[in-house]
Amino acid sequence: MIRIGIIEDDEHIREGIQKYLNAQNNFICEIAENSFENFLPKLDKEGPIDIALADIGLPGMSGINGIKILRKEYPDINIIMLTVYNDSTRIFNSLCAGASGYLLKNTPLEEIKKSIEILDSGGSPMSPEIARKVVEYFNPVKSDGYKSGLTQKENEIVNALVDGLSYKLVADRMSISIDTVRFHIRNIYRKLHVNSKAEVISKSLKGEI
Repeated sequence: MIRIGIIEDDEHIREGIQKYLNAQNNFICEIAENSFENFLPKLDKEGPIDIALADIGLPGMSGINGIKILRKEYPDINIIMLTVYNDSTRIFNSLCAGASGYLLKNTPLEEIKKSIEILDSGGSPMSPEIARKVVEYFNPVKSDGYKSGLTQKENEIVNALVDGLSYKLVADRMSISIDTVRFHIRNIYRKLHVNSKAEVISKSLKGEI
């Protein structure tokens, strides 16, 4: 029996996955919470699990920070990230933090089941799109496809915008002035051929940056 825990703030998604997993003959999922702050005490109280499915964008502690704690306190638990984020930075940070798999939320339940079984048998399940990005990250190849040409600092600003930070908070995070942030934003818009912050965030979430 594979024991599974879920950390997902969308109640509909969380309960749907939990119900599906508990309907399988070889799974049991008793712990399903909307944050790591709620999940970790439940884990201490209700006993060990084998695999955790964790989102990244969570209330309170982020999924990436949460799995760092989980890996430290419970090194035997394997972790699959289950998220909407498909950008290389979050993928890489999740894997570095201790995730053994990375799936997008549009993954069908049957594929999530197979991924859990693959992980339990020693594999590292990833959505095809994510696996391709991992390969490209470690083996960068210039192509005629989309290519943002953003600098490292501009990419940091894009990530901050995706995290929901205002220009002032971006400036605080990066220890630069708001005017400098605006200067970089103008360059980002020009390079990405967009006219708004929403378009920048959309391109980032689609993996087009």
